[in-house]
Amino acid sequence: MTTIMPQSELVRKAAAYIEEHRKEYPKNLNKLLDKAGMRFNLSPKEAEMLKDFFKQSESDH
Repeated sequence: MTTIMPQSELVRKAAAYIEEHRKEYPKNLNKLLDKAGMRFNLSPKEAEMLKDFFKQSESDH
């Protein structure tokens, strides 16, 4: 049985998923973003927000 979650929780879970898998696949950020978007059923706006967040954190290092 599926559980309904608030969208903000899905975005947090998607961000955690990307962060966890980035260590394994550091060169595949775009692929991970796409996978997380599909896996957590993110809207295009949410997916873009995550992309901007991770691109910004990448440039900060």
